[in-house]
Amino acid sequence: MSPPIEFGVEGVTDTEGIVIPNPLTVNDIAARRAGAPKLVAGTAAWTSSDLFKSPATGKPKAKRWDHLLSTETKARKPSTLKGAAKYLKNPGLISLGGGLPCSEYFPIGELDFTVPSVPNFSEEDTKSSGISVKSGKYDLSEGKSAYDLSVALNYGQGTGSAQLIRFVTEHTELVCNPPYADWECCLTVGSTSALEQALRIFTERGDYMMSEEYTFATAVETAAPLGVRCIGIKMDSQGLQPENMDEILSNWDVKARGARKPFLLYTVPSGQNPTGATQGEERRRALYKVARKHDVYILEDEPYYFLQMQPYTGADVPDAPAPASNEEFLRALVPTLLSMDIDGRVMRLDSFSKVIAPGTRVGWITASEQIVERFVRHNEVCSQNPSGLSQLVLYKMLDESWGHDGYLKWLINLRLEYTSRRNVILEACERYLPGDVVKWNPPAAGMFLWLEVDWRKHPKVDSKDYAAIEEEIFLAAVAQGVLVSRGSWFAADRDFLPTRMFFRATFAAASSDKMTGAIERFGVAIRESFGLK
Repeated sequence: MSPPIEFGVEGVTDTEGIVIPNPLTVNDIAARRAGAPKLVAGTAAWTSSDLFKSPATGKPKAKRWDHLLSTETKARKPSTLKGAAKYLKNPGLISLGGGLPCSEYFPIGELDFTVPSVPNFSEEDTKSSGISVKSGKYDLSEGKSAYDLSVALNYGQGTGSAQLIRFVTEHTELVCNPPYADWECCLTVGSTSALEQALRIFTERGDYMMSEEYTFATAVETAAPLGVRCIGIKMDSQGLQPENMDEILSNWDVKARGARKPFLLYTVPSGQNPTGATQGEERRRALYKVARKHDVYILEDEPYYFLQMQPYTGADVPDAPAPASNEEFLRALVPTLLSMDIDGRVMRLDSFSKVIAPGTRVGWITASEQIVERFVRHNEVCSQNPSGLSQLVLYKMLDESWGHDGYLKWLINLRLEYTSRRNVILEACERYLPGDVVKWNPPAAGMFLWLEVDWRKHPKVDSKDYAAIEEEIFLAAVAQGVLVSRGSWFAADRDFLPTRMFFRATFAAASSDKMTGAIERFGVAIRESFGLK
């Protein structure tokens, strides 16, 4: 049995001693593009992040993960038909070999939409000063754009379009600067789909996946049909506790558990769903250290990463100053697990769902070349790639209209908007919830507020069990006209017997008045259930 890890001790390895080049900047991206050949990527063009990254001078290569790959993923072979597309770039080639439809028969001739102009992001500003964006069918061949409808509406590669891969690769380097050389990006149809594919890359039926003890319910529901069970890691106000993860792994009994020692961790480090907890930098480093000790591969799901907010200063207290520049904004973000990953043991799941729109169904993963290659093989026989229309719209807005500078300013705008929303719900809680029964921690990121109810103070605690009291409070809230989510719905281990009671409220969508009214109604429900005045 291996001893628990010592969290105060920092080991140094040869790879940790390597000096990583200076991080990429927005100006560096502009200069690099100016000096690079013009991007020409037509129908089903092959692409790779290697085409768009900085030189990897001084960075080590990722470790190999053959010993963790599933039987299913090892059996996947490259798509014969997708592979033949590499010849389409040959000058003068006449293709009779593929099944690509003729773009002449795509019944969409032009796309026209309006996006905000930087930095005037409000709906009212967009109506008066928004940018009109157009995309024609043959803009690429006519020299008007690097991407058009004839390309976007046709089949593509399993990586996604070169045009959007370039943008997300640059963005990932700008934000995360992975400290190993052979990292790659691949587009996804959202993080839920990416999680399902990741589970099939790594797990076999009967395996366990680790996660926070309360986790995204869909993650558990994604794993279950694959025969993968979840084991919850204890949490505190900063989310997952690495020492508990180390304890579980150090004392894993294969015979008693009926399964091999877990080697896959699914975690939402920022604004965790459902708890709203955010792992600080030292917490993330401690987690990564435990992962290295036990050879754990990490799925870093970060849909809320850019919804990190200003510190909560309290009701009737001026807000903390907003970031004065893109550089200050990036420095204020908690470093990602990917940015600490010297082994290539992290697959980061990014998504446009929370920062642009969920209906785009576009996200991306970042992982080592070996793992991304396996992911692409799955894409080729599954989703293939995200909707071409979605990719085109995102490219025209993010790359052609805003650029990296404008996109970061949009993310700063979201930071301030979500800070305001978070503050509204917290002030309502302070005003309307009975503090001797309901407690909460101000979330530093995300969309959720995790309310702890001291159910042991309930007048019927001697005659009703936990589930019955939770049900009573939930239905009392519904009767008052407010819907909150029961904490038990988010238990990673469905056999878990909770001792603390929680309810999840979201501050993402309702107006300020409605949020305040909803919390007031929840307070009435709590008081009625507990017999309080």
